[in-house]
Amino acid sequence: MTTDNKLTGSKILVTGGTGSFGLTMVKHLIKLDVDEVRIFSRDENKQDNIRRLLRDQRVRFLLGDVRQEQSVQKAMIGVDYVFHAAALKQVPSCEFFPQEAVQTNVLGSDNVIRTAIAHKVKSVVCLSTDKAVYPINAMGMSKALMERVAQSYVRNSDHQTTQIKITRYGNVMMSRGSVIPLFRDQLRSGNPVTVTDGNMTRFLMSLAESVDLVKYAFTSGKSGDVFVRKAPACTVKTLVEAIALVEGVSNYQVESLGIRHGEKQHEVLVSSEEMLRASDCGDYFQVPIDSRGLDYQLYFSEGKVNDKIHDTFSSDNTTQLDTREVAELLSQLPEYAD
Repeated sequence: MTTDNKLTGSKILVTGGTGSFGLTMVKHLIKLDVDEVRIFSRDENKQDNIRRLLRDQRVRFLLGDVRQEQSVQKAMIGVDYVFHAAALKQVPSCEFFPQEAVQTNVLGSDNVIRTAIAHKVKSVVCLSTDKAVYPINAMGMSKALMERVAQSYVRNSDHQTTQIKITRYGNVMMSRGSVIPLFRDQLRSGNPVTVTDGNMTRFLMSLAESVDLVKYAFTSGKSGDVFVRKAPACTVKTLVEAIALVEGVSNYQVESLGIRHGEKQHEVLVSSEEMLRASDCGDYFQVPIDSRGLDYQLYFSEGKVNDKIHDTFSSDNTTQLDTREVAELLSQLPEYAD
């Protein structure tokens, strides 16, 4: 059964539904024969704007915060499926306020997953990030813990009707907080383009591809598995050149700011340890949950040594796009023209 058919007649909750991914997911869902889509977020202004934009009676707007279990409980009543996108995502902000990152990304996610299980929701897909792999910043650490929290519910339940899946992705082009709108506006205004380090590499994925990844996870694998798209990447310098090419700007200045708090030179979507057990699914990697228990005594007598060494799947060893290829990608994004 395809994702679209599986969702027919269902009630769906999208946490963080006013964010870039959330809104894109909602727009996709209302094209289907769903019964109801609930947008759960704490931003009433964005909710009002989206209400006017969509004008669809099947969309309900629920004010609340994933940190508050009571509001999550109310939002979850009668729900069949949950797409959990609510998060604090800005690396520098989370570095300065790590307690807030923990409250939303870890404890808030725990509220969503635990409540979904209590209400016998059929499936929850949680959105994670490349920054959760070998994390060096508070945002990545909190997302890594979110993944572990989600998997703990799978490990510690003898019989669970709620499927829990995890998706990881890198930079989503034209999402809120993306550098692409910033670089574009700087080029259009004639101001210097401010980059941290032109040699940094970052994965590139469109909002539509992020929805495709979530849909793939929704229908594939087992509860507790992590799904990753094999996204290409480019350097920040190439990204600036590509935007300038799309904008028709040939004369511009680049101002180097230096690496910000918590930034990596390169990002990793699948660790070398995970690559040992990951399945190659064409456009995706599927990393199965480690389902072993705490009785490690078993593995001294029954385990086996795996001495293979795998590379990570990272933004510096994936397919590298050149300036024209990135420019072509940008030109095809409907969000870029908005």
